[in-house]
Amino acid sequence: MRAVIKITMGITVVAIVCVLLAWMIAGSSDSSNVESDAVDVQVEELIDEQGGWPMFRGGQQLLGTSATRLSNSLTLIWKFRTAGEVKSSPAIDDGCVYVGSSDANIYAIDLANGRQVWSYRTEDAVEAGPCVIEGFVFVGSLDNFLYALDAKTGQLKWKYKTGGQIPGAANWTRSADDKTTWILVGSYDSKLYCVDSRTGQAVWTYETDSYINGAPAVDDGKAVFGGCDAMIHVVSVSDGSTIKQIDTGSFIAASVALADGCAYVGNYDAVFIKADTVRGEIIWQYPRQQTGDSAFFSSPAVGENVVVFGGRDARLHCVDRTSGNLIWTFKSLGDIDSSPVICGDKVVVGSEDGRLYMIRLSDGEQLWSYEIGQPITSSPAVARGMVVVGSDDGYVYAFGPES
Repeated sequence: MRAVIKITMGITVVAIVCVLLAWMIAGSSDSSNVESDAVDVQVEELIDEQGGWPMFRGGQQLLGTSATRLSNSLTLIWKFRTAGEVKSSPAIDDGCVYVGSSDANIYAIDLANGRQVWSYRTEDAVEAGPCVIEGFVFVGSLDNFLYALDAKTGQLKWKYKTGGQIPGAANWTRSADDKTTWILVGSYDSKLYCVDSRTGQAVWTYETDSYINGAPAVDDGKAVFGGCDAMIHVVSVSDGSTIKQIDTGSFIAASVALADGCAYVGNYDAVFIKADTVRGEIIWQYPRQQTGDSAFFSSPAVGENVVVFGGRDARLHCVDRTSGNLIWTFKSLGDIDSSPVICGDKVVVGSEDGRLYMIRLSDGEQLWSYEIGQPITSSPAVARGMVVVGSDDGYVYAFGPES
């Protein structure tokens, strides 16, 4: 009888150990990089709401606005560790966060709990923001390649080689017959590429006189982007032909926001510009006297009546969209290369002073901040009541409403 009991107990112990080992192995692949605060039902309910941020600046026009209404105070939900600086701006789609890292990986992270879903390794740092469309993730790397990855598995569909680094995010458009999705991306080889999303083959290329650092904005059959040749380029998406070129006087590192046929962008000479892309003319300029001769690397957020953008004068600027007149500035303790996001009556932006800020849109007063401690040049992704952003400390941070 004792022998039977011993055998039974032995089997039970072995079974328990096997279950524990299986549980540990199953959990090790997706949770080793995550540090979570309590994730409760509230977060799961937010994930079920409508909305997303499937690409840099939220949509094809790169307006940097979100329909999400944020509470006046946020709390850290989780942070995900990578092995390099996270300058890439996250995308959020179907409950998943997609982001690149200077460790050369592209990551998919569960929005609800911060656990890794998959990763894909490139040959160099990934500073570009991913673009998620039709079940695939399109993202450039400093290894000169544009990658197309399955959004669910991370499996490579194709990669397209350009002649230079790709630091800016990709965008998308539809072919003239509306049968195919084309991917648009700029490169340091001074070319804008249009690539077939199905085959990875080039449809057309458009050549400029210098690097293309930012993402192209797309609207009304046009791609609009700034270049280090100081020009705002207006290009037909159907064939890559030139529509207009607008001289801004200095090179452009930021991405253009496109609204009602007008382009909004700042340049290296501390001038922020609104330009008519139809007539090819500058409508107004926000003068250098307001910026202390500090360059603009931050891409603007364009609201209904205002435009908000960061500067290397350590300030966030809010100007009237019609006139370009100053409404307010917000002073941080470091340069603001991060691109702000307008969320209803609030603005969210990171700073090189190591803080993520939430600011009231009406008057520029600070409502909340969170000290990460290392520079934030990544631009926030805002969707479903949550804010996700990368930092130079190598982490991706997710914030949500306090319980």
